[in-house]
Amino acid sequence: MKLNNVDMGKAGVFVEEVMKDKSNALKAKKVEGTWTLEEGKPQFSATLEHANGRTTIEADGPPFLGGSGMKPDPVQYCLFGLAACYAQTFASIAAEKGIELKKLDVAAENQVNLTRALGLSNDPIVEKAKITVEVMSDADASILHEIEGLARERCPGVYCLTNPIRLDIEMKRSG
Repeated sequence: MKLNNVDMGKAGVFVEEVMKDKSNALKAKKVEGTWTLEEGKPQFSATLEHANGRTTIEADGPPFLGGSGMKPDPVQYCLFGLAACYAQTFASIAAEKGIELKKLDVAAENQVNLTRALGLSNDPIVEKAKITVEVMSDADASILHEIEGLARERCPGVYCLTNPIRLDIEMKRSG
C-alpha cells in the first residue's frame, strides 16, 4: 500500500530486517565527480547511481565566484538535499501514522558569508539554516506538530547539520 507516495509495504519489510539485524540499517553513500577544465561547460559533474539507474548532475559556481552560473551552485544542491531529505522523512512518518497529506512543500534556506572562503576572515560561513514546511492535511494540528518534531529528530539531513561529523580528506596525486 502506498500513502503519501511512500510504499509502506517495502518500508515495513525494511524495518523488520533492521529489527532482526541493525547492521541492515547501514547504507553506504558515495558521489564521485569531476571538475571540468573545458570552458563553456558547467564546472563540476557527477553521475549518481540509484536503484533504477544513473543520473548525471552538474554544478556551476555563480559568476561572482568565477563560474558561469549555468547550473545550480554546490550550496543550492546542499539545500536541495536537506529539503528533499526532510520532506521524505516527514511524508514517511505521516504515512507510518496513517496520516494522508494533500500537499507538502519544503523550503531550505541559509545565508552564506563568503569572507572565509575568500581567505579574508575566520567568520562562520553559515550560521544557521532554516526549513519551512507547508503542509495540507485533514489531520489535527497537534498530530502534524508531532510529525514535524519526529521528522526533525529522524531526518538524516537535519542530523548532518546539527551534529559534528568526522571528515577525512584523502588526496591522491595523478600522473
